[in-house]
Amino acid sequence: MPNIEFDLENGLGGEKRDGAGSQRGHSIYDTNQFDTGDEYQNLVRYISNYREGRRKSVASISPDDEAIKKPWWKFWAKKGTAPGMDPNTFEVPDDWLMTDLRQGLRSSEIDGRRKLAGWNELSTEKENMFLKFLSYFTGPILYVMELAVILAAGLQDWIDFGVIIAILMLNAGVGWYQEKQAADVVASLKGDIALRATVVRDGSEQDIKARELVPGDIVIIEEAQVVPADTRLICAYDNPEAFEEYKQLMAEEEGEEPKEKKGSEEEGEEDTHHGVSLVACDQSAITGESLAVDKYMGDTTYYTTGCKRGKAYGIVTANARASFVGRTASLVQGAKDQGHFKAIMNSIGTALLVVVVLWILIAWVGGFFHNIPLATPMESSTNLLHYVLILLIVGVPVGLPVVTTTTLAVGAAYLAKEKAIVQKLTAIESLAGVDVLCSDKTGTLTANQLSIREPFVSEDVDVNWMMAVAALASSHNIKSLDPIDKVTILTLKRYPKAREILEQGWKTEKYTPFDPVSKRITAVCICDGVRYTCAKGAPKAILSLSNCSEETAALFKAKASEFARRGFRSLGVAVQKNDEPWDLLGMLSMFDPPREDTAQTIAEAQILGLQVKMLTGDAIAIAKETCKMLALGTKVYNSDRLIHGGLSGTTQHDLVERADGFAEVFPEHKYQVVEMIQQRGHLTAMTGDGVNDAPSLKKSDCGIAVEGASEAAQAAADIVFLAPGLSTIVSAIKIARQIFQRMKAYIQYRIALCFHLEIYLVTSMVIINETLRTDLVVFLALFADLATIAVAYDNAHFEARPVEWQLPKIWIISVMLGVLLAIATWILRGSLFLPSGGFIQNFGNVQEILFLEISLTENWLIFVTRGGKTYPSLQLVLAIFGVDVLSTLFCVFGWLSGPSYETSPPTPARFIDNDGRTSIVTVVVVWCYSIGVTIVIAIVYYLMNQIAWLDNLGRKKRSRQDTSMENIIAHLSKVAIEHERDDVKGTSRFHLASKATEAEMDE
Repeated sequence: MPNIEFDLENGLGGEKRDGAGSQRGHSIYDTNQFDTGDEYQNLVRYISNYREGRRKSVASISPDDEAIKKPWWKFWAKKGTAPGMDPNTFEVPDDWLMTDLRQGLRSSEIDGRRKLAGWNELSTEKENMFLKFLSYFTGPILYVMELAVILAAGLQDWIDFGVIIAILMLNAGVGWYQEKQAADVVASLKGDIALRATVVRDGSEQDIKARELVPGDIVIIEEAQVVPADTRLICAYDNPEAFEEYKQLMAEEEGEEPKEKKGSEEEGEEDTHHGVSLVACDQSAITGESLAVDKYMGDTTYYTTGCKRGKAYGIVTANARASFVGRTASLVQGAKDQGHFKAIMNSIGTALLVVVVLWILIAWVGGFFHNIPLATPMESSTNLLHYVLILLIVGVPVGLPVVTTTTLAVGAAYLAKEKAIVQKLTAIESLAGVDVLCSDKTGTLTANQLSIREPFVSEDVDVNWMMAVAALASSHNIKSLDPIDKVTILTLKRYPKAREILEQGWKTEKYTPFDPVSKRITAVCICDGVRYTCAKGAPKAILSLSNCSEETAALFKAKASEFARRGFRSLGVAVQKNDEPWDLLGMLSMFDPPREDTAQTIAEAQILGLQVKMLTGDAIAIAKETCKMLALGTKVYNSDRLIHGGLSGTTQHDLVERADGFAEVFPEHKYQVVEMIQQRGHLTAMTGDGVNDAPSLKKSDCGIAVEGASEAAQAAADIVFLAPGLSTIVSAIKIARQIFQRMKAYIQYRIALCFHLEIYLVTSMVIINETLRTDLVVFLALFADLATIAVAYDNAHFEARPVEWQLPKIWIISVMLGVLLAIATWILRGSLFLPSGGFIQNFGNVQEILFLEISLTENWLIFVTRGGKTYPSLQLVLAIFGVDVLSTLFCVFGWLSGPSYETSPPTPARFIDNDGRTSIVTVVVVWCYSIGVTIVIAIVYYLMNQIAWLDNLGRKKRSRQDTSMENIIAHLSKVAIEHERDDVKGTSRFHLASKATEAEMDE
């Protein structure tokens, strides 16, 4: 490089800089301050003017776009649709795709096209709020309560009829409101991750939300951006004159028959390519191709794929729902996954329905012995149909599906405050049970703030020349620089002479971005008529280019190993002048330090029973060094050992389960790791950010899209994080376990209430021919729901191990609590047979005293099942206190007490108030007795949870292995079915054979 060495010593001439040409194109519009000079002048200006600052979100937070209005009387019509037109089936007219490149669409055309085509988004349409409200009246449990409404109407029991309807409306109203509020919080955060697009409208470039695109819009697709819609490529960004060529191409294609076009596609892409490649797109999430696919004039770039290279104009041919990705997504929309949570709720509801039918059967058998009529007298609760009505009300927990669902919805709002967007509510349950977290390194465990330390420079090489070559072999799209390219370019601030080299009039002829096969970036640049091929990439890949001496190669390898041991990422730099041999210039050492809180967070995660495995694309030496710094363990293996290490069956599964991490990982390795861990019985969470991570995110039990993830990764994930770092994920797991604890506490409470009243009422019907009045029973059900509405806002603790439903444990504890409550009620009722009146002081009413005792003990039971590790929230305390006051007023004033029952044996009449009232002293005694009952039940509940076998009852074994099955599957994976045909005999047969290796297949 004689010319460059001379310039470094003697300075640079200004006239040479002014004469520089530009291969990277200019905008045909003045977009920003960096698009005013040639490529390298812009690059030097960017280096000089760059200032560190807080990274801002690409998407600005703005109010929700106003939906297209509809006539008030068409309440059934969907917003954003024209009468008689469905955006899902709308076909774009050909004349819409004839937009002028320079002018773009006019603003006046946008609304008309959007009314027909809809918004450019895959998200589900806004639900009809009325239909959403009606959905809270569906389900097995709610159908039974609606049957109770019909039964109450048939018995002309209008008070019960009204109160049961009020209970149903209360549950539906509260559930609808709480879920809507939580959804609004999550929706407001989703604006932070909205996809953006650069579009040409009204003759100028504009930055808009991608959802605002309409068919016919001219968009700009460039490197490092996500394709915002299905678009047909027009021409290169720096060659708008080719628009005429594009129109000619479209006219020719319109004249071709569809069959001919289809046939040409099948013959091969070479026949359909027109001109040079405009962009290269990563279609791995769609086609599985690991390399970027070149796209030419007239080709389609698909929605959500990532542009890896190039910059071009394109025209939107379809909105998101009509796109290739959208049509694929629509195939699975009909099959809605009810999830594990729904299955649990259904199993509990079904079991309670079976139990209540058995109790009804027992009550009817007892009624036959007492000669109780079927439906008369209607004003009395002592008939068989009223027994059915009473037991349906007490035995079916109408609030169970609503309270648990709204607890999840409110929990989603809590997570949203922690910058975690929950895509589906059942993901909260999965997150709470996760015991293995497969985390990527960069940005999650580390700070994702690369910095270049002192580089290694080969002998007789100027460091400024090496840094300049490294900058040449980088993307120069300063609007969206790759982190490595960005730090490489900005490091030139420390090397002024390297910047001067860039000002010598360079011209980029060809740029090839990084790909996982070659593991390097190359750029062909021209300066003073000399062609330089600059390369930057993995040290091994760069070393293989040069024919350096063995001593130089050994030194280079030793330096790379040294950098790796110190936790540095190494990038080799080499250059080739014309057709001369490659010159190995040196190596850049980059360091991405761990986050300050990562080591502490990992220790905390381990205390929570969470195993963290690191999956990284970095070299194994860097991965091990990072694990040491984080106290994560050093059992880190190369991904080649996982795939090509000769391991299979149980040995392979053991390796994955015991490993602390894997290095040099590709997306398919992540999927395989997740699959093997799940086969061992673990619940797995997987973090990812790229398009390639989508399959493994879907495969995991809880897919987590980390901060800055691509839209494809966000769409595949269950939870999207807007804040960086592992600490946010661990915090979310804690919150998820708290939400799970609230649901578990409520379910135990509600099952216990059902058994309490079923046991007491049926036994009292059979033994003493007495029951609680239907009017009071429906108010007990109403008060139980009123008292626990606030359970979603309660303060809950989180378990120090992954949570599970443990249904056998829940049923045993709940039934025991129900039995204890029934015994306590029987003690109270039995005392009223005593000649002294038992609990009655002065005067009282049996029905009201029972009502008060049942109401108090049941309301306070939630304080028992929630546990004593945290104080109850003020909302829960106030809700229960309010219901307790109402129950006391019922008792004192004798509301709905009705006439006395004739029991066997009879109750002493001298203490009974015929007006149904109860003395204040009696009320105080009942309160004190209920407090004592609650204390006893709390002690029993605590002791039951201390029993080891009961505490672990129903927990699945997380690390289970089926050695024989794993080995069988491993052997079967090596077997293939071959087909042979004997042309002589005219016969054919199938037989088993060994599957060909990858090397044999390549040959």
